[in-house]
Amino acid sequence: MNTNKTLIKKLNDQGTLAHDELYQLLTAMDDSDAQYLYQLARVKREAVYGKDVYLRGLIEFSNYCKNDCRYCGIRASNDRAERYRLSAQEIIDCANTGYDLGFRTVVLQSGEDLSFSDDDICAIVSAIKAHHPDLAITLSIGEKEKESYQKYFEAGAERYLLRQETSNPDHYAYLHPASLSLAHRKQCLEDLKEIGYQVGCGIMVGSPHQTFDHIIEDLYYMKDFNPQMVGIGPFIAHKDTPFRNEPNGTLEDTLHLLGIIRLMLPHVLLPATTALGTIDPLGREKGILAGANVVMPNLSPRSVRRKYMLYDGKICTGEEAAKCHACMERRIAKTGYQVVPSRGDYR
Repeated sequence: MNTNKTLIKKLNDQGTLAHDELYQLLTAMDDSDAQYLYQLARVKREAVYGKDVYLRGLIEFSNYCKNDCRYCGIRASNDRAERYRLSAQEIIDCANTGYDLGFRTVVLQSGEDLSFSDDDICAIVSAIKAHHPDLAITLSIGEKEKESYQKYFEAGAERYLLRQETSNPDHYAYLHPASLSLAHRKQCLEDLKEIGYQVGCGIMVGSPHQTFDHIIEDLYYMKDFNPQMVGIGPFIAHKDTPFRNEPNGTLEDTLHLLGIIRLMLPHVLLPATTALGTIDPLGREKGILAGANVVMPNLSPRSVRRKYMLYDGKICTGEEAAKCHACMERRIAKTGYQVVPSRGDYR
C-alpha cells in the first residue's frame, strides 16, 4: 500500500490526520488513490444512510443583496443583475409544488435582502408548515442576529445553511467587503447551533488566493464545529465581479474534499452541488460516488432562475420543477443509489 493509500486508511480509521498528512493527500493524490478514497467514503456513508439520496427543493426567492462579496454575481454593486423578489404567496406556491412532487425538504435561499423583515420570513415559514407539517424547512438567508434566528426557529424552520466560505481571516477579508467579518460569520454558526438548528457550513473550492493550507484550516474548523451539513462546491467566476478572470475551482479537488469530509464527518449530510454539475456534466453523480448523499434541484419559477446567477453557466435554469425531480431520480439511479421521499434528517 503506497503512502497516500496508507494515509487514506488512517483517515478512515481515525477521522483526522496531521497537517502535513492532509497536505500530502490534497496535493499528491493520483487516480488510484482517489478511487480508494471514494470507496471508503461510500462505505462510511452507507453505514449511516444506506443507499439513500435526499432531494432538497431549492427556492431562490430574491436576488437582492446588501453585501458586495467579490465573488458573487448578485453582489450589491452589480448593476447588470436583473433583480427580482418573489411574493410570499409565490414562495408558498413553490413549496406546495415541491411537496406534491415528493420533496420533503425545501430550502428558502436569497441574498441578504433587507426588504424581507423577520416577521415576513416567519409568516412564510409558518404558512408552509401549516400546509405541510411534515415538510422540513431550511433557510439560507445569510447573517442575522441571534434573536432573528430564534424567531425563525420558533416559526418552524429547522435547518440553516451558512457557508463560512473560508476559515482563514485574511483570506475571508480578501473575498468579502470590510463590512463582513469571519468572526461574526462563525458567531452566527454558533448561535444557530445553540438554538437547535441542524446547521450547515462549507467552503468554495479553488476560490481566489485559496491555498491548501487554507483548506486544511477549513477541514479542522469543520471537524471541530461538527455541523450536520457541509456544503462545498467549486468556485466558478462570474463575468460581472472583480474575480471575472480568476480560474475556476476543479472537479478533482472538489471530489477529493467530498471524500475526505465524509471520512472526517461520517454522519454529515453532504450535497453534490449544482456548481459541481456546472463544471462537469456528470459532476453531481461523481459527487454522490465520492461520498455525497444530498442533491438540491431547483423549485424556483422558471421565469426567475436565470436571474439568480451567483456564478456563470449555472445549469438547470430552464426546466420545470417536475422535470428536474424526475431527471435527478434517473441520474442518481445510474450511480447505484436511490432517491427517497424523505426529510433526510441528520442521523
